Amino acid sequence: QVQLVESGGGLVEAGGSLRLSCAGSGRTFDSYAVGWFRQYPGQARDFLATTSWSGTKYADSVRGRFIISRDHAKNTVYLQMNNLKPEDTAVYYCVADNVSPLRTWQPDSLFWGQGTQVTVSS
Repeated sequence: QVQLVESGGGLVEAGGSLRLSCAGSGRTFDSYAVGWFRQYPGQARDFLATTSWSGTKYADSVRGRFIISRDHAKNTVYLQMNNLKPEDTAVYYCVADNVSPLRTWQPDSLFWGQGTQVTVSS
């Protein structure tokens, strides 16, 4: 079992940047694949990015603007979000999976954080 706690969300103007953090706990967290999803109101959660020993992958919607990284010493995963747009406004979730690569096609199999709100004003 792992626990995930996100932070770093907030309000930013279009074109700005934010960095989300996700602190993971659990003895084996270091070996887990990790990633980020987001959710618009009333819609399903969408995959954004993942990183693991198998490599790094991005959704087309954020490739080139968002960067996922991981600090194994701090058990923390980051999502650097650049050139933010109003359509990036959503709740952002950190996820972890004990299978690598992260099973983005089986979101119910993942561990989820509580989410953090990101709002981009135009």
